[in-house]
Amino acid sequence: MISSHAKRREGFLPARRQIAFAVSLGLSLAAGVLHAQSNSTGVIFGQAEAGATIHIESAQTGLRRDLTTDSQGRYRAASLPIGSYSVSVIRDGKVIDSRNNVQTTISSGTEVSFANAASAANAKNLGTVSVTANSMPAIDVSSVDSRTVLNATQLSELPIARTSISSIALLAPGTVPAARGYGNALSFGGSSASENSFYINGFSVTNPLTGVSSRQLPYDAIDQEQVLIGGYGAEYGRSTGGVINVVSKRGTNDWKGDVQMFWSPSALAQEPRNVHRRDGSLYQIGNNYAGRDRDELQYSGSIGGPLIKDKLFFFGAADAIHSNDQLYTPQTAGSTAQNDNNRITRWLAKVDWNITDSNIVEFTAIGDDEQTDSQIYGYNYLSGQNTGYLGHQYTKNYNGTQTNGTPGGNVYIAHYTGYITDDLTINAMYGKSNSDHMQTLTGQGGSACPSIQDNRAIAATNPAPSCQFGNSTVLRPGSKDSTAGWSLNVEYRLGDHDLRAGMDNYNLRATWGSAPVGGTQWRYYDVGNGQAIQQRLTNLGLSPTLYNPANFANGWYAESTGLSTGTSARTAQRSEFVEDNWQVTDRWHAYIGLRNEQFTNYNGIGQAYARERHQLDPRLGVSWDVYGDSTLKVYANAGRYHLGLPTSVAVRGAGPSTFPSTYYSFTGIDPLTGVPTGISTGAAYSGTYYNNGANGVPPDAKTVSIKNLKTYYQDEFILGFDKQLSETWTVGAKAMFRVLRNLIDDTCDARPLQAWGDAHGLSDQVAAGLARSTGCWLFNPGNHGTFVLSPAPGQYLDVPLTAAEIGEPKAKRRYYMLDMYAEHQFSDKWYGRFEYTFSRSYGNSEGQMNSDIVQADVSTTESWDFPEIMENTNGPLANDQTHQIRILGTYQPTPEWRLSTVTRIASGTPISCIGARPESAGGDPMNYQAAYFWCNGQPSARGSKGRTPWTYGLDFSAAWQPAFLDHRFTLSADIFNLLGKQRVTQLYESCENASGATVIDCFRPRSFQDPRYVRLGARYDFTL
Repeated sequence: MISSHAKRREGFLPARRQIAFAVSLGLSLAAGVLHAQSNSTGVIFGQAEAGATIHIESAQTGLRRDLTTDSQGRYRAASLPIGSYSVSVIRDGKVIDSRNNVQTTISSGTEVSFANAASAANAKNLGTVSVTANSMPAIDVSSVDSRTVLNATQLSELPIARTSISSIALLAPGTVPAARGYGNALSFGGSSASENSFYINGFSVTNPLTGVSSRQLPYDAIDQEQVLIGGYGAEYGRSTGGVINVVSKRGTNDWKGDVQMFWSPSALAQEPRNVHRRDGSLYQIGNNYAGRDRDELQYSGSIGGPLIKDKLFFFGAADAIHSNDQLYTPQTAGSTAQNDNNRITRWLAKVDWNITDSNIVEFTAIGDDEQTDSQIYGYNYLSGQNTGYLGHQYTKNYNGTQTNGTPGGNVYIAHYTGYITDDLTINAMYGKSNSDHMQTLTGQGGSACPSIQDNRAIAATNPAPSCQFGNSTVLRPGSKDSTAGWSLNVEYRLGDHDLRAGMDNYNLRATWGSAPVGGTQWRYYDVGNGQAIQQRLTNLGLSPTLYNPANFANGWYAESTGLSTGTSARTAQRSEFVEDNWQVTDRWHAYIGLRNEQFTNYNGIGQAYARERHQLDPRLGVSWDVYGDSTLKVYANAGRYHLGLPTSVAVRGAGPSTFPSTYYSFTGIDPLTGVPTGISTGAAYSGTYYNNGANGVPPDAKTVSIKNLKTYYQDEFILGFDKQLSETWTVGAKAMFRVLRNLIDDTCDARPLQAWGDAHGLSDQVAAGLARSTGCWLFNPGNHGTFVLSPAPGQYLDVPLTAAEIGEPKAKRRYYMLDMYAEHQFSDKWYGRFEYTFSRSYGNSEGQMNSDIVQADVSTTESWDFPEIMENTNGPLANDQTHQIRILGTYQPTPEWRLSTVTRIASGTPISCIGARPESAGGDPMNYQAAYFWCNGQPSARGSKGRTPWTYGLDFSAAWQPAFLDHRFTLSADIFNLLGKQRVTQLYESCENASGATVIDCFRPRSFQDPRYVRLGARYDFTL
């Protein structure tokens, strides 16, 4: 295991074992260790003779701490920067025992005990110093959570995709890939992809819009990445999934650096699978998530060292990734071929200042920028040829969906650590981040190509021309987001208790939405008898007699329209926590924590539309050192975890929308764009009318959600053990159970509200309030709620409804996991970890997202829009992978050669059939057409149509570090998906049309495993 769990026993390791241990630090996975700690630092703790001085010093930075052991011989050095330390026992000014190469681990503790210190102090020759490496990692008998830590050595040696910190987290048990439409996102412990938290150097870098994925940093800037699967302490919140903690590298007293290049040539890559329907017909060349003829080149480098020895340090790293590929849209009359030029630029700069040994300041700056330039051509599937250039699309920090799993941007973090006394430590952090997002579509003439819809009779033989390609809507101009936050933690040791308390405050802002390409959409109609024009005049408050057929000499009119959504919204998040790590006895350790979460969501004009206060999260844990020698640990924990609403809810449910409609007569049509010319501006019928009342005014914040909306939260329970079998083998198992207690989503069913109005003699008032509402309300499914309507400006009407009157079932999500592992520490030239995970994710709701249809509306899915759509939804959820096998291994036959693997084998995900609700069951009351868990006129329970096939992901790496270059130069080759099995990972489950007939795309593949590719690398490490 990565973390250095010092074994509590006497004696020293033989030299061979010392060397093996030193190598194992860089090659082993670990569960967490003692005491929840600041999420960017580590702890060294242990025992020695009572009253002895413990001297801790970093050879890398010169940082020193001296502590005195208490009456029981215990000491604890908290909030140490991540790095390697020497730990010594000093008596009467002399070093009597010492441990070198003690590695701290992120948010964890490393035990260094000196059971032989007293005898060494009484030895005749006090000048003889015992200097040893730390002992082999033993079982940590103090941790109560479930975590995995990977360090920089592992990240450089294991075959891991260098795409995101989520790619690393997939190595942890209990994680599964989310639906590909959400980007490179993960599901932790049965939760949806938006329920995780991400930190870099103590600052939250979670996507501020939707919570899906996070901002990134250069891959080789990562010193350690910690993945918390469950049971984490009260310091952590805003997550009902997992927590990913990253600490970056820092400069030391030696100027060191590296330069490297990676090349993934298309000639060595497997082409992605084409998409075929069940009848064998070709639907699409390639697929949406793997480009054809992909070629990628990456340049990376880093350098770090002292600006002032022992005082001021600098570290910098950068990645420049350039790739090209081709994507094809499905086979239709408007198919396109798209040549993509992708550019990713990431950088990090860090300054560490040891003002004194008791005061440390850190400054971090990070840049993350992803851009894609696409040249788009028409494509004819029959001829297999391009039909001509159509236009160009450019995106920046945007993956094409509202979830936007590539938030990007710049991050700035300042962190202070103060060692006030041996027992009192303070940590303070302030950070901010910002990002802009862009999407532009321009036609071959250099201007935007708006959507053209020709509804005239003449369109059958002579339709209006159009240069439109791609989507008819684009990301709203000016889209951006930002995060600003601070935290303050205080830690105090009092006897057997390590007490911590802290608070944080974050403000998330996002400007987001969509607009028609070119600002509007154009639709052409026949005037006919003029009824449409007369109705428009009436809608504008004018006399229909103003209609004059002579104004439409050609008998046609054009409509300019298009729905624009978006807002600038804010989410305020605040929390406080207290916790006590209590060493009850030598064999029993207890953890007691309490967290208070508070969330407030604001719309674009600063009105709060959802507020959750004082959401209390108790966290309890216990660990038992069964034999008192750290060879067998049994542990358990229980906790509650809350999650607030994402900022994106304001875009959909609480933000303004604009849906203008303007009628024009016209004299001609542009032969390239299809836009009408000679339009009748100023005519009476050309006034702007807003469809559905969407005039850009946000809905009244009081009417967006029910009163006293309860927070999203779940409870979790873990029971496990770890057993050391020998010096090299450790085994263990843990069981986890999670149950979702409450959910927030929206309902769009006005029937219960109107029924209440009818029953209470308020029919007209309720109808008026419904007409002025958005038509959907945030609520807690399965619970009672008081809805608020506004029949007139400034007037409000409460509509209290019981759970039975609302008619929605209780939200249900349960997750069961049993994880078993066996780990062989590096010795005899190899390291291996073998892990099997059995899990079930079951219920009627995945959580904040709906992977069945890859819906992008976080916390406003269609699942709870009305009761009928929730029929037959209980079953295995879309992110359920029952069986997973993970194998991580390294074999080093000689000092020059290294072979390694990351293997993940997993069972498939459930398949559902979504279709039309038959008339015999009541039909389609809300005109959602084929969106029900019904097929062939019969109930079709979730997951009842089998599962996708097992996936076999075998990644392999080989590296050569020649001795004649002092092992500083490395040539490597990584092969991803060595077996080349591109198994289906998700199917298209919407299988019927509104009439109940099976559609041709029923059960066609939606996504596959990525194809095999080879990454060739060259790296040179240097010292100045």
